[in-house]
Amino acid sequence: MVVYHGLAAVPSSSRPAAVAIGNFDGLHVGHRKILERLRSLARERGLRSLVLTFHPHPERALGRRSVRMIDTLEQRMARLRGSGIEAVVITPFDASFAAMSCRAFAEGVLRDRLRARTVVVGTNFRFGRERRGDTDRLRQLGRETGFGVQVVPPVVLDGRVVSSSAVRRLLDRGAVDRAARLLGRPYEIAGRVVAGRDLGRRLGFPTANLDTASEILPEGVYVSETVRKGRTWPSVTSIGTNPTFGPGPLRVETHVLDRRPSLDGACLTVRLLRRIRPPRTFPDTASLAARIARDVREARAYYERRRPSG
Repeated sequence: MVVYHGLAAVPSSSRPAAVAIGNFDGLHVGHRKILERLRSLARERGLRSLVLTFHPHPERALGRRSVRMIDTLEQRMARLRGSGIEAVVITPFDASFAAMSCRAFAEGVLRDRLRARTVVVGTNFRFGRERRGDTDRLRQLGRETGFGVQVVPPVVLDGRVVSSSAVRRLLDRGAVDRAARLLGRPYEIAGRVVAGRDLGRRLGFPTANLDTASEILPEGVYVSETVRKGRTWPSVTSIGTNPTFGPGPLRVETHVLDRRPSLDGACLTVRLLRRIRPPRTFPDTASLAARIARDVREARAYYERRRPSG
């Protein structure tokens, strides 16, 4: 997959393309439906499959509201690469881009720069100055400009329209198992192991402390999987401030069950599978250690239930 940083980086000699447009944060099952349509159209029509995405998020760039991203930019690119897309254009979303008229976007960006012959978007797609353009306007401009438009309806699961906003709300509540249904995979936190205060080791449950750029860190204790270089270990992960030991920063700490791999300085991905409990303040370290032992037992029971029978 080729990644272009900015529209100007796309060569004018590029092949005509089928283009999907969106933030694609989390690459949930609704996004995947759009990308499946994109790949299918590109294959049928001999076009290049290309995604136009934005960084930072438009809402954040314009200062309208704070949006915490489900994935880091690196994670988003890795997921798009895994989806089989040929090229991605990461466009800085700034005031100049936001002020572009609908026609300028259709003609200057889609037709001239990206050489779009087909454009794929979701039902709620908006574009142009003050988000004036919708899918009907895009179709009209496509007819005038020379590209077709495919609008992909949303995916509905359990009566809920799948969206990045819905995923964020579930993660904020610690409902990582429900968020996983919308994502089509567990929520992941990636980072590098850094030195901690050795509190877990002193309690008998050594942990790897993660320095992460992930923006959504739902507090609580979770059954998890810890992944390094393709190897996966069952684990228990705590996200919180360690209130039993006084005020402190938010930390992500994972305790690997059974094995004791050397993780110092390692780059890890932690997958949150199910929340065991919310964070708590304990009266003393003995009470905390007893609760952690119970958390570990609950995680083992979870994995035992998942083990294939026979």
